[in-house]
Amino acid sequence: MRRIVIAGLTLATIVSLGYAGAVTQERRGNTASSMTTAAQQWIESLGPDQQETIGLAYDSPERVGWHFIPKAERKGLQLRDMDDAQRDAAYRLLRSCLSQSGYGKATRVMAIEDLLHELEQGRGANIRDSVRYFFTVFGEVSEDSRWGLSIEGHHLSLNFVVEGDRVESMTPMFFGINPTVTNREFGTFRRGARVLAQEELIAFELVQSLNDDQLQVARIAEAAPSDIRAAGETHPPTTEAEGIAFSDLDTPQQSRLMGLVNVYLRNMPNQVAQTRRQEIEEAGWEQVKFCWLGALRPGIGHAYRIEGPTFLIEFNNTQADAEGNPASHIHSVWRDPRGDFGLPIGG
Repeated sequence: MRRIVIAGLTLATIVSLGYAGAVTQERRGNTASSMTTAAQQWIESLGPDQQETIGLAYDSPERVGWHFIPKAERKGLQLRDMDDAQRDAAYRLLRSCLSQSGYGKATRVMAIEDLLHELEQGRGANIRDSVRYFFTVFGEVSEDSRWGLSIEGHHLSLNFVVEGDRVESMTPMFFGINPTVTNREFGTFRRGARVLAQEELIAFELVQSLNDDQLQVARIAEAAPSDIRAAGETHPPTTEAEGIAFSDLDTPQQSRLMGLVNVYLRNMPNQVAQTRRQEIEEAGWEQVKFCWLGALRPGIGHAYRIEGPTFLIEFNNTQADAEGNPASHIHSVWRDPRGDFGLPIGG
């Protein structure tokens, strides 16, 4: 495997230019530039063997190989195998890819793995680990190239394509959490803490606000499926969107649905979120549908989907948590029905 080229930047150059601190979008005013700089800083901090581990060709089949389940083997270099400076640079790279809200969710998804390790009494000791998250880059990381990035581990799969000054793709973007609500004090987690709260609470507000006629259209199954669809597959399902149309909701319900979509958009850097929101508006909110599957109250398996021409949200809470509490284990994902990983479906 080849050593990664990072457009001639050395660590000394980066430091002399004042780039050694946290990367911000203010550098050149856009997310893609911030991500490129952060990736270059991280790569430069690694040794030759580590660079070989994290660097794959852009067209490698592994670029589209994603999953959020606990796996014994993954592509890339895990945080555990980095020294403190390298790990700090990796976290700065993660921060450059997400909003403050999204970064907070991602790091708490990671941190709760140590609680899972304790709750499961050491079962799968090499799997439940807050530093068992893997970073991989695809292609040459530079301002003039098209390159990809994967940051992945249990309950987290973030996949990006950057070209020049544009983030071409941010899908699949998966966040999961187990337990949904922490029932004990642990590290920075307080009793009753919730990481993906709004994704669930606003959805319940919406579905419980539907009248009988609306609910008959929106609720497409009395039992929720065991998980999100097409997990680990390159592209999301291409079946027609189901459920109740945005135009068939009243004004408060429409506001709730838009608010729920915004919860997911707020995981993205502002510039990317604005672009995705504009795409939704240009395609028309009237093209968006919301469907519900399963129970209408917490504690029993439930799921929902929100879909329009430019985005697909899937949420599933059907599994028990590590202490056996039913429906306390969330899987959620934002996908692109036009094609994930910057690859058009059928193209």
